[in-house]
Amino acid sequence: MVTLFDKIQESKTFIDSIVTNHARIAVVLGTGLGDFAHSLTDTVEIPYSDIPHFPISTVESHHGKLVFGLKSGVPAVVMAGRFHYYEGYSAAELTFPIRVLKALGVEKMIMTNAAGGINPHFNEGDIVQVTDHINLMPDHPLRGQNDGRLGLRFPDMLEAYDKDMIQKFQQLASDLDITLRQGVYLGLQGPSLETPAEYKMAHIMGADILGMSTIPEVIVAKHAGIKVAVFSIVSNVCFPKSALTETTVEAVIATVMKSVGKVQLLLDAYFKEMKG
Repeated sequence: MVTLFDKIQESKTFIDSIVTNHARIAVVLGTGLGDFAHSLTDTVEIPYSDIPHFPISTVESHHGKLVFGLKSGVPAVVMAGRFHYYEGYSAAELTFPIRVLKALGVEKMIMTNAAGGINPHFNEGDIVQVTDHINLMPDHPLRGQNDGRLGLRFPDMLEAYDKDMIQKFQQLASDLDITLRQGVYLGLQGPSLETPAEYKMAHIMGADILGMSTIPEVIVAKHAGIKVAVFSIVSNVCFPKSALTETTVEAVIATVMKSVGKVQLLLDAYFKEMKG
């Protein structure tokens, strides 16, 4: 029987045969944020479809490849495109790449996404640093038999989002005069957008933003011992009901693109400090 551990090793062996980049930091790019990979130098790209056991992204705005290279001289790997439960993958399948990144030596991970704004004080285009989450997705990536080689059976989620990385990005944002909000991310399965009543529920539960990704990857990263920082760009205001308007994927991407430059500046500054 081929185990999850075996599949991870097969993927790792394949990638190791192509790249010699020993990246300790990964960046996972969400909707509208795929262009960050272009800022790397000395790149090697591997389509997800070439990697054994990797899922394949079916969302048009996600490029679907691993990009290895240097960012400000720091070895890094970028996931240009992620996977979602609504695409038909199980939570374990869509987080498989995180397992492979861990096997490749990744110790830190920066993730980005587009999210709906629930906090009435948030505006379209705001950048929100996620400090906690509420998981309402119907499948859990750790469900099933646990392999102790991959992590603990019951990982503690008290600090799912790394405190040191949160503080560092707050400092960098202040230095760059970038407003960096903080908030709680609520995850739902999608792909339909939420109803006004569901947005109200999220607000009552204490969420500041909500979306259809990220939480499964964060859980697996925590299980694997990877430190995580997450940035959400508010793509549309969802609460209160009076602020609601119909939206489309195209509108979401257009809003996200207006703030991509600021996220890029934050990441640029972070990597420059890593090099120093």
